This record gives sequence, C-alpha cells and structure tokens, in this order.
Amino acid sequence: MELHTVTKEPVQIGETIAEVMEEIQSSGMAFVEANTISGSLHDLNNKHIIPVFVKENEPAISHGEFIDATMQAVSGIFKGETILRPNIRLSHPIKGRVPDARNKPAKDLLDHEKTLYYERCAFLIELPSISNEIEGNRLNLTIGGVKSYNLDSLMTKNSEQHFKVFIGFKNLVCTNLCVSTDGYLGNLKVKSVEALYNAIEALIMEFDAVHTAGELERFQQYTLSESQFAQLVGRARMYKHMPDGAKQGIAELGLGDAQLNAVCKDYFTDNNFSCNSDGSINLWRLYNLLTGANRSSYIDNFLDRSANAFNLTRELMAALQNKADCWYLN
Repeated sequence: MELHTVTKEPVQIGETIAEVMEEIQSSGMAFVEANTISGSLHDLNNKHIIPVFVKENEPAISHGEFIDATMQAVSGIFKGETILRPNIRLSHPIKGRVPDARNKPAKDLLDHEKTLYYERCAFLIELPSISNEIEGNRLNLTIGGVKSYNLDSLMTKNSEQHFKVFIGFKNLVCTNLCVSTDGYLGNLKVKSVEALYNAIEALIMEFDAVHTAGELERFQQYTLSESQFAQLVGRARMYKHMPDGAKQGIAELGLGDAQLNAVCKDYFTDNNFSCNSDGSINLWRLYNLLTGANRSSYIDNFLDRSANAFNLTRELMAALQNKADCWYLN
C-alpha cells in the first residue's frame, strides 16, 4: 500500500514559519470541542503572557514556542510537502490585569490593561499532500500536540515540563484523529525548547505512516454483529465499576458515559459511519464512532482517548481474525 504524495518546492528552515505555511488552516472544523475556543499563533506569541518559574521568574516554555518547535520539525522533515497552518484550540483562560488597573471595574478595562493566557492548548498541523483513502474517507497525515500547565510544577526552572505529541491521520469527512500508540508520546518531559524539538523530530522520524495506514485499512475487513456491538458497549460501561483485580488483562475503553451515549446514537444515525440494515458494523466505522465521540473530551485527555480507541479496535480485530477470546465480545 502506498500513501499518495504531491510534491512542492522545498521548504527552507531559514525562512520564517509564516512564509513556509500554506494560508489554509489545518482542519476546517474543531478537532476537539469540549470547553474550547479557536486560537491563533499570532495571538499566542504576541498577546498572551507567558507563565514563569516562581523562584527565578524565568519563562516556562510557552504554547507558542511548542507550536513553533513542532512546525520547525515538520517543515524540516517534510521538505517539499504541503504544510497547512496549525489549527489551535484553547481552554481554561487565566485572566489578569496590570497593577495600575487593579481598582477599575472589569467593563472599563482597556486592552493594554488586561493580561491573559490559557492553561491548556491543543493543536494540529495537516499535510494534505501525504494522504490515504479508506471507504471514500480521505486521511491526511497530521502532527500536533497538547500542553497543559496544570501538569507542571512551576516552582523552579529545574523542573521538567509536560507535553503530549502525536503523529497520525485526520479523517477529512469528520475531522476525527487517528492516533496510534506508535505515533504518540503521552508523557514527554523536557526542560528546554531544544529538547522538545529533538523529541518531536525523533517521534516523526520513527513513525511508520505506511504501517499505520495499513492497520486502519484492515479495520474494514472485520465486522461486529448487532449483538456484539451491544455487548461491547455494555461491557465498556461495566469495566469502570469492576474491582481492580478483575480488570487485569482487560484493555480499557477510555470513553466516558457521555461519549458512549454518543457512540450508541451515531451507530444508528451517523451519515458516514452508521450500522448496516442488519445492525452489523465494520471496525473502521466503529473506530470512527469512537474517535468522533472523543471530540467532546477535554483537551487534557482527548489524545489519550484517541490512542486508546485505536488500541481497542486493534484488539477487537485480532480477536475476530484469530477467533480468539476477547472479554468485550465473549
């Protein structure tokens, strides 16, 4: 299987990021929705304050620096490919004001008297010139990450900061992210932008896009019956209430009750991934029901749930392929 590529003029690292990115933004829709707003790299770099390490008052790695480092790694590795501008989602605003405006009513604050940064940021960068197609759904190679300052201890600059970075595919039909554990660093800890860049570059270089795309394609070859789907959903709800000892050896389905409700609804009604007339559903459609419901997750856990959905679907496929026992289906 080959990924489709379209070449362009090489990107030069010496150019500014604004010069090498396409004007089109990655993803025309929100790839994560719950409690988030759209943001821009310009605002992150020019209008938002930067959290600091308390003891030294030294700046922490900002959301803008994280995105810039990722864009530099992407443009350096994928020279000649189409690279779209990042799609950025923000949540948990931390608002403040300058000391001179401490006694002003909020409605009277001038722009220069306000301070703002967001505790949590998620972004993705899309490469439409590297793509695959499954059941008429175009998948574009996508790189991105999550930064949540609530995971950090900002007492001293010797503290490590936490990041989540991924490379996978985005389904253009629904903006669902296809993230496998092979393309995901869920607990990256670094102390500098340089170390962050190096880790992102290594992840991208080690990612086997052809292998991952092949696994996604194989999902179409295996089907759950209506009763198997019902059992999967029921046991997913059971899992979280089971004693810890009983969970040993069972893969967790990380979606919450709200997301499982959405999966059940879309099983009947989704325009692209609903079940067949007999209630059966192939694993590609099931996987997209799981990743579609995951868009309502919060920024800080949606990547973990994306990787979890991939792992569980792969486990279901292995059980069906090998006619092996699977707790969710037996």
